[in-house]
Amino acid sequence: MTQTTTRVLEPSELPEALELLESEPVENAFVTSRVLVAGLDPWRLGGEMWGWYQGGRLRSLCYSGANLVPVCATPEAVRAFADRARRAGRRCSSIVGPAGPTAQLWRLLEPSWGPAREVRENQPLMLTEELPAEVAPDPYVRRIRKNEMDTLMPACVAMFTEEVGVSPLAGDGGLLYQARVAELVGSGRAFARVEDGRVIFKAEIGAATPRACQIQGVWVDPAYRGRGLSETGMAAVVRYALADVAPVVSLYVNDFNVPARASYRRVGFREVGAFMSVLF
Repeated sequence: MTQTTTRVLEPSELPEALELLESEPVENAFVTSRVLVAGLDPWRLGGEMWGWYQGGRLRSLCYSGANLVPVCATPEAVRAFADRARRAGRRCSSIVGPAGPTAQLWRLLEPSWGPAREVRENQPLMLTEELPAEVAPDPYVRRIRKNEMDTLMPACVAMFTEEVGVSPLAGDGGLLYQARVAELVGSGRAFARVEDGRVIFKAEIGAATPRACQIQGVWVDPAYRGRGLSETGMAAVVRYALADVAPVVSLYVNDFNVPARASYRRVGFREVGAFMSVLF
């Protein structure tokens, strides 16, 4: 039998990890973007990168930080990652990743980690490689400047609370969340339409690699919903992303959010797979 093993990757193994990550550039955009910035040092990465080896070759990965994310994970690798995660105990706030491996990982961990606060089994993964053909970009959507953090943060908190079901200000008072928003603003990846000092549409490019990027945090002020702002706003963000960030723009969305899925399709996104999220 071919020998297998699971262990934490060393910083020197970055080329092997990137080769595996880049084999699925859209699915792995989140983890790849972190590794490109931080390498594999756990302190800089904000977590460990576990590797599953078969015959001495790296075959699968699992990022273990604030999220637990299986990467290119075969069924045998998922079992090994689940064993390691079970022994370590739960330290993440969610499990998220491609639906198949994530579902298997959760089945193995649920007896010891459950119950979850919420399980979202089917979150369509969508992408586009072209500017919208039928929706004109909103000319008022622009990059948020560093001195506009106080304007943006209430909309970010509202989006997060609405989407996740808990406030990002809980626990540490929002310090980590505010730092993450500030990072996106500082890197020019936070976009919004602001009227009279109030954000009425916003979205961020949360993960970015040379091959693919991922939009997150799409939100429209409730008072302005139903006016098509999500479509024209997303068209503007896609235009920025394709011009300045990557040749492929992706996102994933809850399957029950029928209006959002229809809106993204009108902007040119098509479904290419599915993610799954387990929220604690």
